[in-house]
Amino acid sequence: MSWDIIGMGAVANLGDSPGAVFEALCASRESRAPLRAFDRTRYRGGYAYEIDDRPADGTDEPLRATRWLTTAIRQALADAGLDEGLGRIPVLVGTTLREQRSAELWWREGTALDPAALHFGPALGAAFGAEDAHTFANACSASLGALALGTDLLALGMADTVVVAGSDSMTESAFGTLDRVQNEIPRALRPFDTTHKGMLMGEGAVAVVLRRSADTADTADDTGGTGAAGERAARVHARLRSVGVNCDARHATAPDAEGIDWVVREAHRRAGLGPADVDLVMCHGSGTPRNDETEAAVLGRIFPGSGGPLMTAIKSLTGHTLGGSGLLSLVMGVLAARHQTVPPVHGLTEPIPEAAGLRLVRGAAVAAAPRIVQVNAFGLGGINAVAMVEAA
Repeated sequence: MSWDIIGMGAVANLGDSPGAVFEALCASRESRAPLRAFDRTRYRGGYAYEIDDRPADGTDEPLRATRWLTTAIRQALADAGLDEGLGRIPVLVGTTLREQRSAELWWREGTALDPAALHFGPALGAAFGAEDAHTFANACSASLGALALGTDLLALGMADTVVVAGSDSMTESAFGTLDRVQNEIPRALRPFDTTHKGMLMGEGAVAVVLRRSADTADTADDTGGTGAAGERAARVHARLRSVGVNCDARHATAPDAEGIDWVVREAHRRAGLGPADVDLVMCHGSGTPRNDETEAAVLGRIFPGSGGPLMTAIKSLTGHTLGGSGLLSLVMGVLAARHQTVPPVHGLTEPIPEAAGLRLVRGAAVAAAPRIVQVNAFGLGGINAVAMVEAA
């Protein structure tokens, strides 16, 4: 069984559409900047991958994650040729922090806040008439976990179409926690490089429209654009073959190699694929030493030898966009297959020993035509998800 991805939308630090983000990744366009959201003199770290959409005076605003989420969903619906009136179409949103930043601004600045706005349902109801919206706060694999739930709804015949999304804005409490628990403070997020020191936060939202494969058979054009809703029939960007999920619960923060190994192989099994079928891996690549070493070691075990799949990690330019990061990697993997170009791991010059045998793309984007793309997302507490996508 497979499911068609018929619409995509995204907003990140690199651009305000999937195509713009992908173009920036391929060009290795750095947008990391000194921290704007908070008083950086309070912290050891002073950099982040923020979306620069605050007022000119630099004051922060509530409900930014909600704003990006509605933008990404609107793009995805238009891309799919669907009306914005969602009604009973399920909307599944994966997140790490929800609207926690809005709560911080209420506490510190006295900004008005409706407690119902801390999850995304009311805003999606107001924007799209969504009657069946759900918010899942499942750490850094949340959006791929939501994607798995979406495939269940389709497979069980509980829905013909689902919208799956993810969104997070930076919060001072999360930024401060990372600032204190990381042994060293990075100036940039450098996955799999010997200079990696830890994770830096990013911001953004992403959305896809998913439909059972039997419902549509057209293929995507080359533009990557988002046409007006209703102007054309839905086109297939890619086919989702499977999503494997688990929660190994081995440690509160440290990734577990066996849990990651299991979820990768489970995604392969559900898709009816083997390691030799995989052409591209969109790595989790969070830039923390423990994640990079564990993920690289597991990938080396699953894909032994020198002829394995190409691999990349988009967090090197987007930062860690938290709950939506897995789905954003998936959308970029779909575009890599369509445009037959794989963006590099920005800043990777000297791979860690565990990654020495992996085909990590570095330096510049490479021409390739991946047919099967694997997407990794690993969260705190061992909440893991891996998706398998087939080019249309």
